[in-house]
Amino acid sequence: MTKEQLGTLILASEKQMYATAKSILKQDADCADAIQEAIVKAFGKVDGLKQEKYARTWLMRILMNECYNILRKGSRQVSLEACPEAAAMEAPERKDYGPLYEALRRLKEELRIVTTLYYVEEFSIREISAILEISEGAVQKRLARARAKLRNTLNYMEVEW
Repeated sequence: MTKEQLGTLILASEKQMYATAKSILKQDADCADAIQEAIVKAFGKVDGLKQEKYARTWLMRILMNECYNILRKGSRQVSLEACPEAAAMEAPERKDYGPLYEALRRLKEELRIVTTLYYVEEFSIREISAILEISEGAVQKRLARARAKLRNTLNYMEVEW
């Protein structure tokens, strides 16, 4: 794969990359950092990609690794919520998410990622299996568990569709 082809892939995958990063990270700034670092690493390692048909999966795997790196680094930092004075100065966070997005956000990370990749990003079960490096059966099981939890959460929230 050439760098031009990688650039085209990145532009075509822009929304998918954001949704994937957002499913792991909560802050938009962290998502942007993860995407930027993933793009830099992808361009640096583009010669290592053996089969072009796996380019999108390869790119998403790099992005997910960057998201986890940010989470690890963030665990060593003190949040603003730990400091009451700083939290009081912060602007209130907007809570205009839909019930489905809120229910999705409440899922455990392993279920949220699989659900986002499958329903939002429209990756196949085989592609998700390759991205997460788990079996296809594990992907299917996580999707089934996520659907059940979403159903229960939405019923509990008394959402009418």
